[in-house]
Amino acid sequence: MPAPDHRPVVVIRELQSIDDLRQVERLEREVWDLADADVTPLTLTIATKEAGSIWLGAFDGPRLVGFAFGFLGTEHGKLLVHSHMLGVLAQYRDLDLGYKLKLAQRERALALRPGDLRIDEMTWTFDPLQSRNAHLNISKLGVVSDRYRPDFYGPETSSALHRNSTDRLWVRWPLITRRVEDRLRGKNNRAEVLDALSTVTPLVQFNGDGKPARSDLTAAVARQRIAIEIPSDIGAVEQKDSGLAREWRLATRWAFTEAINAGFMVMEFCRTVRGQQGPGTYLLEKGTIEELVPELGRRAAGR
Repeated sequence: MPAPDHRPVVVIRELQSIDDLRQVERLEREVWDLADADVTPLTLTIATKEAGSIWLGAFDGPRLVGFAFGFLGTEHGKLLVHSHMLGVLAQYRDLDLGYKLKLAQRERALALRPGDLRIDEMTWTFDPLQSRNAHLNISKLGVVSDRYRPDFYGPETSSALHRNSTDRLWVRWPLITRRVEDRLRGKNNRAEVLDALSTVTPLVQFNGDGKPARSDLTAAVARQRIAIEIPSDIGAVEQKDSGLAREWRLATRWAFTEAINAGFMVMEFCRTVRGQQGPGTYLLEKGTIEELVPELGRRAAGR
């Protein structure tokens, strides 16, 4: 990576040529360390691009260093864009390219006009044990979630990142809401979230040995808010002690599943709550997405 005073000029644009699309294969292998069987075939990349899917790339000169892929989908009879993949090379991750690619996806989604419809929502998934991704998705972009999917891609894939199951939060990004627009303007509500967390005993939290400790579920679901702690760097935990990483997977799987089944939604995330080393903490609130994101409630009522 160039020195800080020689940072690369990275341009985000649509993938256009066969060469652009061919570079996606290389990037998938580098970002996720995938075997050939798990890499998106070039023929499928070309076909989805020609069929109108959103393929965006971050380019350092002619070299693809990050990309995002989204396609049209439906949920509850509503048309939306599902963002299937977003990857950035490790040496470029301090340039906030994941965030910039998501903003570019949002712009493209809002510009779509299938018939006389307007796309006003995106969905995607992420691993809830990945603190960096939770910070981007929830704190910076404003997604919410009421679905937890154990082993979404099966027990594992060829990627080193997918050896501890492939559990995912399915998130919704309502593109035109006050919540999202506040986040995109950089409004920081960390103080309010920390204040809320100070009144809640986490359903899963660190014990004195760095292991996940479960709290009483009955007491937790009787309240309006639930907190769930995660390691600040699950990758480091997996490298040092795969058994401990598995304990965190099973404990947080239990916590998210039970909380969501009891009517809670994932609304906030703080990357650190006790010093620079973490832990990261989710804040879940009781209610439906239509209640907690008012604009979606009004749209649902108008359908």
